[in-house]
Formats: sequence, C-alpha cells, structure tokens
Amino acid sequence: MDLGSRVSGDDLRGATVLVPLGAVEQHGPHLPLATDSAVARAVCDGVARLLGADRPAVLVAPAVEYGASGEHEDFPGTVSIGTDALRHVVVELVRSARRWCGRVVLVTGHGGNAAAVSAATRQLRWEGHDVAWTSCAEPGWDAHAGRAETSLALALDPAAVDLDAAVAGADAPVADLMPRLRESGVAAVSPSGVLGDPGGASADEGSRHLDLLVARVARQVRDARADEYGRLVRPAAHGART
Repeated sequence: MDLGSRVSGDDLRGATVLVPLGAVEQHGPHLPLATDSAVARAVCDGVARLLGADRPAVLVAPAVEYGASGEHEDFPGTVSIGTDALRHVVVELVRSARRWCGRVVLVTGHGGNAAAVSAATRQLRWEGHDVAWTSCAEPGWDAHAGRAETSLALALDPAAVDLDAAVAGADAPVADLMPRLRESGVAAVSPSGVLGDPGGASADEGSRHLDLLVARVARQVRDARADEYGRLVRPAAHGART
C-alpha cells in the first residue's frame, strides 16, 4: 500500500512504514541519475505487495530522492545533500512518522547513504523508536552502474537505459578502491563513473535480481532482527551484514 494514496486512519495506525532512500547521482553514461531511488522504491513496493496480508499494514512512503553522494560530485548531474543533512532528514522523518506508525524500516538504494542512515538509526533507537534499516546491495554484485544495476534498470524502465553508451569501468574490488574513493571520489578511479562492467546486462537478469531483493527484504522485515547498529540481519545467516 502506498502512503501517498488515500488510506483510512485504521490502515495507518500501527503500520510498518517502508521508506525508500535514493540519490541523484551519475550512473555512468548509460543509466539515469535517479537509478538508486528507482531501485529502492521498486524493492519497497514489492515488499509491501508480498506482505500485503500482514496486519498491521505495510505501507510505502514517498522516496527520499536526495542522498549523500559527495563521491560522485565531479560528474555533472549529481546533486548531494551530504551525510549530516541526510541524517537530520531521516531523524525528523522517523520521529514524525512514529507518532502514528508502529515501525519504520529504511531501505537505501545508495551505498553512500549508509553512514547517515546508520547514525540516524542508532540515535532514534536510543530515543526509543522502533526503526531499522537495510540496503539493496548484494554480495557479488558490482558496485556502481555495472551489470547488476544495469540489469535492474532494464527491468524497471528499459527506455531510460542507453546500452549503446555503456562502457566498462574500474573492476577492482571496492575494498581495494575505497581509500582513493574516499580521498578523491569516483572520478579518480573511473573516468566513466562506472565501477564494474555493464556488459551482459539484461531485463531478465534484472527481474531475477529484483525478486531476490524483494524476498530478502520482506524476510528481514518479518524477522525484525537487527544488529547493534539497527541494521537488519540476513535471514540465512543472522549477524551477517547486508
């Protein structure tokens, strides 16, 4: 159920609210700036449909479209509000929603939001709020605008993807790239802005990725098991980071 639609007070009171968190940032020459927001929203919509029979209701809030994307600011089109601002937005959003809802689950489609979301969640849980978070990342997927993310974008909106413009970028593990990324941003390690290789991406693969994400996040929402940072743990291995 969409929080932006007309719903009764009975449906709202005590509901679980899923909040998609995205970004406006470059995704190489072939993907839209709002890719992260689109993926997070699609995952939340899928989870709400899958848990539609649950009571209290599971609702999807409008996406928070701007995120912490400072590492992408060398590329035109990127608009970042930064970690501190995003943390404040999340804190105030959850405080407000919690006046009537039972629980808030933050679902981020952009890895750069993690520091803000984690800090906000820790503060909110200390204040006594029922809030947790998870991400749309999966082990083994390339980090940014590569095959996995391109496949997801093709499944969601193929007309918005320009495969003719797709190019491979830095293919080293993100852990190896992280020192330079933190110091100098994505452009320092990948002139195209791509981290990975979009070659071989397909809508069919993207649909499978989306189904995997929806099933995993739905299970996390139902299990409601979080680590000390408020991050929901994976269903198959409690304690593993997502």
